[in-house]
Amino acid sequence: MATFDIVSRIDLQLFDNAVNVAKQRVGQRYDFKGAHILLELNKKDKTLKVEVPDDMKLKAVQQILIGCLMDQGLSPKTIDWGKEEAASLGAIRLTCKLVEGIEKDVARDIVAKIKDSGLKVKATIQGDQVRVDGKQIDDLQAVIAMLKGAELPVALQFINMKR
Repeated sequence: MATFDIVSRIDLQLFDNAVNVAKQRVGQRYDFKGAHILLELNKKDKTLKVEVPDDMKLKAVQQILIGCLMDQGLSPKTIDWGKEEAASLGAIRLTCKLVEGIEKDVARDIVAKIKDSGLKVKATIQGDQVRVDGKQIDDLQAVIAMLKGAELPVALQFINMKR
């Protein structure tokens, strides 16, 4: 019986590298000269603090950070941007959460998509991951391909493929 697990995990070192590259790119931009822009990653709480002077710069910083994440091979879906808060001197502050693990609703949606596909596999929810069992590797690979093409709110990784 062949199996694999569907998980949503973040490599914090790669994420830290992406944040550091984003800080460097922000520092090099001419339109950000003299502006107070803060990107701070808290690895313990798995939060990212973003502070910018105005909305235009916020959108630019978000695009830079998303580009840096994609350069590191991480999905932009790993960040929950949260709500904008007012900071001192009219600045905008965001406290973003890093999304890790598959929530129950999303896991049920994944299991439903697998069952609707008509492949001869069995999907079960185990905590914050989904395990898929099947007799043939080809069926498991078809499930992986189908889920990669599906529009889901979390970034998925496929691990522990066993024959």
